Amino acid sequence: MTIDTTVAQPVNYIADEWADADTIPGEWNIDPNTREPLHPAVATGARDIERALRHAERAYDPICWDDDARAERAAALERAAQLIEGRVEEIARVDALTSGTPITFTRVVAAALAPRIRSAAADLVAIPRVRALAAGGRDVRLYKVPWGPAAILTPWNGPSFIPAAKTVSALAAGCPVILKPSEHAPSSAQIVVECFVKAGLPSGALQLVHGGGDVGAALTGDERIKIVSFTGGPNAGRAIARAAAEDFKVLQLELGGNNPALVLEDADVEVAADGIFEGMTKINGQWCEGPGKVLAHQSLVQPLLDALLERLADTVVGHSLDESAVLGPISNVPHFDTLQRRIAGLRALGATIHQPAPLPSLDGLFLSPTVASGAPAAVATAELFGPVVSLHAVESDEHAIRAANANPSGLDAYVFGSDLDRAIEVGARLVAGEVRVNGAKLADLGDDSAQGFWGPAGIGGHGPAESVRVFCGDRVVGVDSPDLPI
Repeated sequence: MTIDTTVAQPVNYIADEWADADTIPGEWNIDPNTREPLHPAVATGARDIERALRHAERAYDPICWDDDARAERAAALERAAQLIEGRVEEIARVDALTSGTPITFTRVVAAALAPRIRSAAADLVAIPRVRALAAGGRDVRLYKVPWGPAAILTPWNGPSFIPAAKTVSALAAGCPVILKPSEHAPSSAQIVVECFVKAGLPSGALQLVHGGGDVGAALTGDERIKIVSFTGGPNAGRAIARAAAEDFKVLQLELGGNNPALVLEDADVEVAADGIFEGMTKINGQWCEGPGKVLAHQSLVQPLLDALLERLADTVVGHSLDESAVLGPISNVPHFDTLQRRIAGLRALGATIHQPAPLPSLDGLFLSPTVASGAPAAVATAELFGPVVSLHAVESDEHAIRAANANPSGLDAYVFGSDLDRAIEVGARLVAGEVRVNGAKLADLGDDSAQGFWGPAGIGGHGPAESVRVFCGDRVVGVDSPDLPI
């Protein structure tokens, strides 16, 4: 069977027009399965960035969000959802080719795009932008006002869902959006933008620019950008935060970390092994909420290691478009090299490296899923962000909590235990915005699950009604009274 590995050349969408981006001489985006070129790497020049910024500034209207305007924007989002539904297989294929995640998983993600867009459209209609406050009969109103032009910078590990989710939240809020997807996986974000544009958004509501960190820095450092949403690494997050401090931009920074997984003394080893295995292989382990540092009671370390290695030995590592693949290649060369250094670093700390899964006979960026056991937990702190976990022995719940919180992820944590009350109580003491007990799924734990980012995980959060929680600010307007106490 012939495998279709064609991916369209990335182009910009600026000031309501599609236009070629600048080709970077000698640089290519590659197919991680084969290291063969997919398309030339591209960037956006300073003149085009300036055009996008000017257009976004002109498009911002903070006071147009009456019922009719909200209904009109919601209808456009519904049309975008319908268009995306017609391109699910295309998005899944491009996601798999550019991120390395097996297509069996990218199909599930692509199918979730339209419901996510519809959810934002429903919030747009249902959540009032103006409500009266109790004020003793005086007219006092609380307005939910879009912050202004938004720069949305998205990563290579969620190349379609994160651009769609962040963009639709900002669009529903009323923020003009400039989207910059990762330079390593820009193509499926472009498909998403094509659907939004075809749906009939008004002039300036959405623009697309391509490029690397320099393009992101030009956007996030500009005073016309009022809110930045970034998902990515901590170094880039710190640079964005420093630039934003100049004019106090609103920030949503999801940065990740080395998420701990605590396996308590009463844990079912099979349940724990299933959860950790799912966490380290889902999205090739390349997800910011995945488990990284496993802290297991000393009595369970060897049984847990045996159970994990049994699962990993049977893992099918293969081409990301192969329907039988459980694990595909690492997305890009820089991250592949980073993972190799992290594994070597764990070995240098005294860890034994276990890699039982066979690799395919392809010249791609393939990595056997890895357990590094035996290094001291206190020094195994680097985020792994791949099909890799480190395994460490702890003496008690208290020891596990101290080890987890000594270098907290701040984003996610996991607890495995048979006594659910005890497991939840342990989870409540971990420095993380979300703690999952006896599992490693991606979906929100509950209908009103609003995950915060603690400490090094970033600033802000995500969850229900993100359009108004993140992309809108409060403005109170009302009649004063001489009867107020001060």
